[in-house]
Amino acid sequence: MMMTLLSGDGPRSRLLAVILTCILIGLALAPFLFPGVRSVDTAARICVFILLVASYDLMLGYGGIVSFAHTMFFGMGAYGVALACTHMERGFAGLIVGAGAGALLAALVALLIGLFSLRVRAIFFAMITLAVASAVAVLVSQLSGLTGGEDGLSFKTPRELTPAFKFGDPLFGVKLNGKLLSYYLVFFGSFILFLLLLRIVNSPFGRVLQAIRENDFRTEAIGY
Repeated sequence: MMMTLLSGDGPRSRLLAVILTCILIGLALAPFLFPGVRSVDTAARICVFILLVASYDLMLGYGGIVSFAHTMFFGMGAYGVALACTHMERGFAGLIVGAGAGALLAALVALLIGLFSLRVRAIFFAMITLAVASAVAVLVSQLSGLTGGEDGLSFKTPRELTPAFKFGDPLFGVKLNGKLLSYYLVFFGSFILFLLLLRIVNSPFGRVLQAIRENDFRTEAIGY
């Protein structure tokens, strides 16, 4: 069952398997092992950055493509959620619309960048992505009225994800409130997307990415 979830791509050694299992258990039980708002927020950030690094590994580790614009797309998704929650009524609709809009914008920008940047290779491709990322960073800073600039944005999440929402009596000294729900939304969302990335790298598409990394000329010659 576990190997099926991992798409047959288990850890390469028992020691690594033990370490990864401990990390997974630690994050799954973080609100109970490390009670406190700051600790839970830190654990949630760890979940998000694990997913961010895994997604970059798909491009660099499996595709051999060096890009300096990866976090730019991450930021588009984040701003999509933040702006939607700011300008829409408080609720889950803002999260859903914002996540969808951010993902769509990131896909469109990636397509536009790819139309001209993929015509070059190696360091030239990396420099183009760096230039685009730098230009977007300056643009976001200049549009401070919309993006908040260096200060970022403060927005309201659904009430069900705030400490004010309580759904039970304390469990092992931990308050059962919206803050706990918010953490597990991030945790399970990151976990499911991580498993999806594992599925991608172990699919025929993932094998093609690895072939491109090893020898792009030969891969193109056989029809990919």
